[in-house]
Amino acid sequence: MSTCILVVDDNPINLKLASELLEMEGYEVLRASDAEEAQSILGEARPELILMDIALPGMDGLALTRKLKSTPGLAHVPIIALSAFAMKGDEEKALASGCDGYITKPINTRTFPTQIKGHLRRA
Repeated sequence: MSTCILVVDDNPINLKLASELLEMEGYEVLRASDAEEAQSILGEARPELILMDIALPGMDGLALTRKLKSTPGLAHVPIIALSAFAMKGDEEKALASGCDGYITKPINTRTFPTQIKGHLRRA
């Protein structure tokens, strides 16, 4: 059985790119385009890792992260922030909200799979 990863991103191109890179590495990938869809998926599935876009419509990724980290059965799932925000303090804000790691966009297609493997190993 392959490792399952949930990718949450409202940008269809970013969602497709991250998902396809992970699928090429043999991961099972679940996809959500907003917080509501992610919560619906998490009602049915328990991924080993969640990649969370910060800037989601409606409930943003940091609010969703805080919610998931306070939910029994999900609190242990590592959440890695995926963010185009690369301003000073953004990574600290993501980590303070409960994210277990931070990857900036645009995704570097060469290093992304290695980054994900590293986060899974630490989990």
